[in-house]
Amino acid sequence: MAYQRITEEASNYRHLETWSMGEILRTINKEDKSVPDAIEQVIPSIEAFVEATSDRMLAGGRLFYVGAGTSGRLGILDAAECPPTFGVPPTLIIGVIAGGSKAIQQAVENAEDDTEQAWLDLAPYKPTERDTILGIAASGSTPYVIGALKKARELGLLTGSLSCNPDSPISAWADYPIECVVGPEFLTGSTRMKSGTAQKLILNMISTSLMIALGRVEDNKMVNMQLTNQKLIDRGTKMIMEKTGLTEYEQAKRALLKYGSVKNAMQSISIDI
Repeated sequence: MAYQRITEEASNYRHLETWSMGEILRTINKEDKSVPDAIEQVIPSIEAFVEATSDRMLAGGRLFYVGAGTSGRLGILDAAECPPTFGVPPTLIIGVIAGGSKAIQQAVENAEDDTEQAWLDLAPYKPTERDTILGIAASGSTPYVIGALKKARELGLLTGSLSCNPDSPISAWADYPIECVVGPEFLTGSTRMKSGTAQKLILNMISTSLMIALGRVEDNKMVNMQLTNQKLIDRGTKMIMEKTGLTEYEQAKRALLKYGSVKNAMQSISIDI
């Protein structure tokens, strides 16, 4: 099948400026509802990528998300949420975006068109064969991302891709391509909408399933979360009470704060008992 830029195809809707606000919102919502169905079709591809990546990470490897624009920002967001959620170091899952930190908040002209820059941006992290690169590009054709995947493959890293077009160019450079086709956007070419939603959901799936595989979750609880605010301290205290049978809130809280995580506190309480 020839490469189709479905993400760039004309919207199914016309003359949006004449619509009522209710019509706009309901139609966007209707389009968004189609995204989970599209993801369901590619779960086998996601599963294959996660299983291969988890093997590398269990052996000490890292996961790099590489993207530009919305795709790059979503990668950085997902990577940034893993340390506080799962208590892992920020060097385990790393987001890299075309244009650097400035591009997180504003567009950097032509940054995504440089095929060499991605590997220069990755070089300070000293990638090794144990690491994995996931290239993220809704279009599936971003030169910055393709350059990263090409170099990664040459050096023996595991490669994956996440795009929203079938048979996209980045898939050719990925050991584990994921192509989640969500169709034309509500606004023609605005891939921050359905494509971005699909990417966000899939990245959540990837990082959460990896953290479960790496032992960062027990039962259905985030037992290694960082205690960065009172809400999380309260949540952790209640987890300890539920798991250990402690009835005194303050006792459980003291253990949590002393040992720094739900997991460590529960282990110390079991030893004391």
